[in-house]
Amino acid sequence: MSGALLYGVLIAFGLFTGGAAGLLGVGGGIMMVPFLTLVAGVSQHAAQATSLLVVLPTAIVASVTLHRKGVGDLPLALRCGALGAVGGILGALLALALPGHTLRIIFALFLAGVAVRLVRDGLATE
Repeated sequence: MSGALLYGVLIAFGLFTGGAAGLLGVGGGIMMVPFLTLVAGVSQHAAQATSLLVVLPTAIVASVTLHRKGVGDLPLALRCGALGAVGGILGALLALALPGHTLRIIFALFLAGVAVRLVRDGLATE
């Protein structure tokens, strides 16, 4: 897929993920990685890195907006963020050390585990 068709699909997908994020409270990355790998033909490593880069400006803008409204605990966020940054470095280095197919299996198992838990919890509350 290339050219105008690719850009059209990317625009539609961006609108879809934004709507799903608002409706379901999920980050676009959880949908973006499968889309980039399965539809756009991007490698697993590149899809995961791209997903993080896409989420970054959104998270910054939303965080600043919420902070200006007095929502959130900035000292706690800074402490957790510092530890998260260390974890992010370690996770990125581990991802780079793994073959793409292994990374894809780990990602798929994570998604499957989340799906099973959500369905189980949803059925238990009915």
